[in-house]
Amino acid sequence: MLKARLADRVPARSIHVALILTGGIAILALAGLGVRSLVRPPATPASPSAGATPPVATATPTLSAESARLSPEAPASGQVAPGSQRVLLPLVVHVGPDSTSTPAPSAVDESSQPRPTPTLSPADFDAARERLQAEGKALAYVKIGLHAGPGGNARGLGEYLAALASVGVPAVIKSVDNYGVCAQALRESPDNVAVFRMSGGDLELPGYDLPAETAAEEHWRRVLDALPPEFDQRTWLEVMNEPDKTRADWLGRFAYRIGELALTDGYRFAAFGWSSGEPEPGDWQTPGMLAFLTLASQYPDQIAVAVHEYSFTVDDIANGYPDLVGRFQTLFRVCDERGIARPTVLVTEWGWEAQLVPPVDQAMDDIAWASELYAAYPEVRGVALWYLGGGYGGIADRAQKLILPLRYHAWSEYYAVDPDHNPVDRDRFRPQ
Repeated sequence: MLKARLADRVPARSIHVALILTGGIAILALAGLGVRSLVRPPATPASPSAGATPPVATATPTLSAESARLSPEAPASGQVAPGSQRVLLPLVVHVGPDSTSTPAPSAVDESSQPRPTPTLSPADFDAARERLQAEGKALAYVKIGLHAGPGGNARGLGEYLAALASVGVPAVIKSVDNYGVCAQALRESPDNVAVFRMSGGDLELPGYDLPAETAAEEHWRRVLDALPPEFDQRTWLEVMNEPDKTRADWLGRFAYRIGELALTDGYRFAAFGWSSGEPEPGDWQTPGMLAFLTLASQYPDQIAVAVHEYSFTVDDIANGYPDLVGRFQTLFRVCDERGIARPTVLVTEWGWEAQLVPPVDQAMDDIAWASELYAAYPEVRGVALWYLGGGYGGIADRAQKLILPLRYHAWSEYYAVDPDHNPVDRDRFRPQ
């Protein structure tokens, strides 16, 4: 009907053109709807029902590392899985610590790991002392301390000194060429045992070509002239280091004269610094040496014998016992046989090897054994564990690990000593 009415008013050719145009417009409209359905975003949720609280507008949330992580099924970067759309998100850059996930720890053989350092509480030394006194015995502390020097690694040494001072346990410090740590030890407690030595040929070895007494006077003057101005006379002054053991009688006379000078000048003097395994038993019994030992026995708070005791192996602290570690007992036996009171002994170097320290667990077991050995003899005033100073293959980094466990060992252990019956019994401490 529409076509008939149009035919009455419009020429036939015009009607055909109009119909063609109308059809084209319809086709374009349908094509536009198709494109829109392809590119429009996913449908949003339905609007809340009437009466519901409208959502509160919030800031755009930041993606967490976990939510941004690709799922195991996700395609590799730059690829689009078949049948899916590729979605391009805004680039979000987080400036901060690297968020790389930590890899899972590998399996660890727990048997090879060091035991955690036990944080033991201090012992009640006052109560223990009273109990032992009631039994006719005396209390002895752990006497093993530390040997310091220039450089190296002494991290934690100050805390060690302060901690032991806070519970009344004397600490032992030996130092070469670095007097500061000795001064610090004496500031923390006047009961601490501090030993100082200076290195250098004419400061640690005497002039053997001179008469012993003359060499002693010259050597003593050199040492005093080289002392740091802050030197505290409560410090034990070690003036020799591993001398020639074949000159025992000469060295005895040399030490006797320095002992006289030290007493006059008000210093504490430690003689010899014998190397581990020295001297021979007969060397203690030369006339010059016996004279010195007699003098030392009369002034135990001012004159001492210094020795070194090493096992020469990290595998066995009791290697060669009692000829290496424990050799001081030979001196005591000679004194007992000669009727000389045992002199004060300072073990000014103690340990395993010049450049090695065993693992912490083994080292502390060895220290526990040696602590009991030295505690049995009240005349042993202190033992200095080698070495927190520089050089020697970086031994300081290994020895430094013993500072904290040694602190807990020293403030939690004590020993009973019978002062009236204390024979030299080397077999008592011989490892089985």
